[in-house]
Amino acid sequence: MDSTGFTEETFTFFDGLARDNSKEYFHAHHEVYVRAVREPARALARALEEEFGPIKVGRPNRDTRFSHDKSPYKTHVGLVGRGRGPVGRYLQLGLDGLWAGAGYHAMSSAQVRRFREGVDDDREGPRLDRIVDELTGRGFDLVGDTLRTRPRGYAGDHPRVHLLRYRSLGAEHHVERSDELCSPALLETVRADWRALRPLLDWLERHVTS
Repeated sequence: MDSTGFTEETFTFFDGLARDNSKEYFHAHHEVYVRAVREPARALARALEEEFGPIKVGRPNRDTRFSHDKSPYKTHVGLVGRGRGPVGRYLQLGLDGLWAGAGYHAMSSAQVRRFREGVDDDREGPRLDRIVDELTGRGFDLVGDTLRTRPRGYAGDHPRVHLLRYRSLGAEHHVERSDELCSPALLETVRADWRALRPLLDWLERHVTS
């Protein structure tokens, strides 16, 4: 199967699963899941691996151990490509469209310290600021865990206090559900987004990864 994108059947399956998120529904429509979700996702992963390295397709089962929502299945499919440590790229395709992003998640205390040292640096801090500005200018949103106020030890008027507040940092781009997601354009959209995120990942790998 080539990477020509998903189909309307993909979203029909997720629509039905959102209404009846049960093992009975999933098993009754397992052939649809394989044909319209799993296999197109695997084909997309193979196409992306040529440029971005190994890509893992997520399982359909939700981890409900620590969640009040005990629905057994995801109403989306996800792909993840790892860099060094928790730095990596991801995409998620589901009822609300496509999310393509990358970043550094779940930083340890030592990693947060190194991140802030990089942000505070007179050369590397402005470089990250420019990377972030370029991404947001292209329609990406910054994501991550943030403090409500400035971190201890830094002035409130620090020129990059908005970045110092992050305890994990990433960026993602949202594409609304549309015909584009059911066409070969999907592959090029993801490639373009992941390429645009490369400077952010490079900066994070240099300054945060131990």
